[in-house]
Amino acid sequence: MNPAEHHVVVLGATAKPERYANQAIRLLKEKGYTRITPVHPKLKDSEGLPVTNRLSDVSKPVDTLTLYVGPARLEPMIRDIVGLKPNRVIFNPGTESQSLQNALDQAGIPWEEACTLVLLRTGQF
Repeated sequence: MNPAEHHVVVLGATAKPERYANQAIRLLKEKGYTRITPVHPKLKDSEGLPVTNRLSDVSKPVDTLTLYVGPARLEPMIRDIVGLKPNRVIFNPGTESQSLQNALDQAGIPWEEACTLVLLRTGQF
C-alpha cells in the first residue's frame, strides 16, 4: 500500500520530541505517510497534526493502530480499540497487554509485538 494512502493511528501521541510516540509521528511523515491520526486525551496537536482526543472519535478506516500506552491504560480502551477495527495493531515495547491481545484475537484483528520505529527504518512497516 502506498504510504500516502495508509491511515495510521498513534495512540499515546505526545508533543515531547524525545518520546517514542513523537519520534514515530515524525518518522511516519518523513517516510511519506500523510494520513496520521495522533490520539491523546488532552493534547491539541503533535508535530503539526491535530490530535484526536478519543479513539471513538476516529471515523476513517484504520490500516495500522500503533500503541504507545502502557497495559494499565489500555485496559479501559479495549472496547474502543476493537470497535475501531484496525487492519493491524502494533504493540510497541512496554505496551503488551494479554487482555487486549485476547480481545483482538477474538475479533480476528491481527496484531504484532514490534517497534514501529524499527519497522519503518527497515522497510517492514
